[in-house]
Amino acid sequence: MQLVFILEQVLNGLLIGVQYLLIALGLSLIFSLGGIVNLAHGAFYAIGAYLTVLLTPTIGFGGALVASPLVVGLLGLVIERFLLRRFYRGDPTLGLLLTFGLAMVAEQALRMAFGAAPVPFGIPLWLRGQVFIGDLIYSRYRLSILVVALACVAGLWLLLTRTSFGRVVRAGVQNPDMVAALGISLRPYMTAVVTIAVGLAALAGTMMAPVTGVHPAMGAEILTFAFVVVVIGGLGSFWGVVLAALIVGVVRGLTAYAYPPATEAAVYALMVLVLLLRPRGLFGEHIARFE
Repeated sequence: MQLVFILEQVLNGLLIGVQYLLIALGLSLIFSLGGIVNLAHGAFYAIGAYLTVLLTPTIGFGGALVASPLVVGLLGLVIERFLLRRFYRGDPTLGLLLTFGLAMVAEQALRMAFGAAPVPFGIPLWLRGQVFIGDLIYSRYRLSILVVALACVAGLWLLLTRTSFGRVVRAGVQNPDMVAALGISLRPYMTAVVTIAVGLAALAGTMMAPVTGVHPAMGAEILTFAFVVVVIGGLGSFWGVVLAALIVGVVRGLTAYAYPPATEAAVYALMVLVLLLRPRGLFGEHIARFE
């Protein structure tokens, strides 16, 4: 029974890990291609959760699961077109300040619209219940989150590695000047990357709303750990971020079982250890513009 309980904690850790993963992949793509540290990324996660609360009574949770990321993705497209695009080749500090300001505005807007107290939101009836795997009993909804997140990661990997869009994005990450010399503008690709990244963050917020609760500061809380995942995985590495998110999730789950007060400290200790042994991160790639 103790082994079963440990396995349950590992699965709960993986659930947290894929939550970080959907946000960290977007952070990594935006920074690698555009050179902007998007401190507003957590705000899109929170907006996705609140949109789910608003849309579910009208179109159901299944509809909100599709509509919320699409709406937030369009919001990201507008922000990229009129704000972020001005800072791609400018001082990185300006982009940092801009996205920090956006994060503060978004959090306060949510606070004004919905109040500071958490908004109750339960698991949909059709996803409640447990799944029995031998002696292991696990939440059907949590298992569904893992499946959807893994499908999103697989889809993004196929997009980046099996399409012409992905080839241009990967070339733009490594050497944007060469891409420009070939007559290819990276602006529409950057717009698409921001839209996808923001949509993934909103999807994470939608799926985690019944698990973690919905409140204005939820984006700021998760953003720090998403950055930790990016640092551990390595800049520009898709699988580095994936592996880092899973490792962080498992470390959190096992630490919560062994010594709960050290759960968050264990994650930061892991980041320090990785940076000491491999400053680029686990699979950090060489990116010319950042060397």
